[in-house]
Amino acid sequence: MSERVEPFNLFAIRYAHHPKRSAAENFLGGDPHDEASPLDYFVWVAQRSDRVFLVDTGFGEAAAKARQRQLLRAPAEGVRALGLDPGEIGDVIITHLHYDHAGTLDAFPHARFHVQDREMQFATGRCMCHPAMRHAFDVEDVTALVRHLFAGRVAFHDGDEELASGLSVHRIGGHTAGIQCVRVLTRRGWVVLASDTSHLYANMEQGRPFPIVFNVAEMLDGHKRLHQLAASPRHIVPGHDPQVMKRYLAPGRELDGIVVRLDAEPVG
Repeated sequence: MSERVEPFNLFAIRYAHHPKRSAAENFLGGDPHDEASPLDYFVWVAQRSDRVFLVDTGFGEAAAKARQRQLLRAPAEGVRALGLDPGEIGDVIITHLHYDHAGTLDAFPHARFHVQDREMQFATGRCMCHPAMRHAFDVEDVTALVRHLFAGRVAFHDGDEELASGLSVHRIGGHTAGIQCVRVLTRRGWVVLASDTSHLYANMEQGRPFPIVFNVAEMLDGHKRLHQLAASPRHIVPGHDPQVMKRYLAPGRELDGIVVRLDAEPVG
């Protein structure tokens, strides 16, 4: 790790919640315990003096109503809570094209969207002929990205690529064909935003895959890859675990329950 590379400040912004989720819905093959297993929904911001990256764009009111999720705030409003103007965000990394990660694209009118080749192929190819495969996608989100592509605002990546010194994307696969994680250099070392390569800590820690999956073997191998990319297991941040809001602290009291800092050591 070069000392000349300025580390990023790294934040998780909680924008939605799904309380009515059972453990059996979050682990492939079900779960022997009939207990609640709620999900939180996040977007993430990596910020330093020369660059700002937004990771994912969440969903809006229409998707929240259609899928019976609690929308706590628009993702763009969460970005504003950090003192950032969504209209000035220049780079948005889309980890994958499911509705809860690739909606509200138009709220970031000057952004370039970074996506893996295989994810766009997956979301617009033959797999979408199957209702079970396309259920987690929203056709309006996918077509919005295609429009941005034709406007010259999409950058494609193939596997592992560095987008800036101290920040890179890595195709993991498994959950979708082209899902990518984001590796970020912070003051505490390399942190990996797993996104939905592992929804919950338990998915990767216990080797129990999430049931919305394109390739189970890739998902399990992906858990190992996350550990290879991160400075330690404590440096991996899952995509939907409410524990994230308990393990990390808010940047200030006014952001309690909204934003936590991932560049600081977890408290639990």
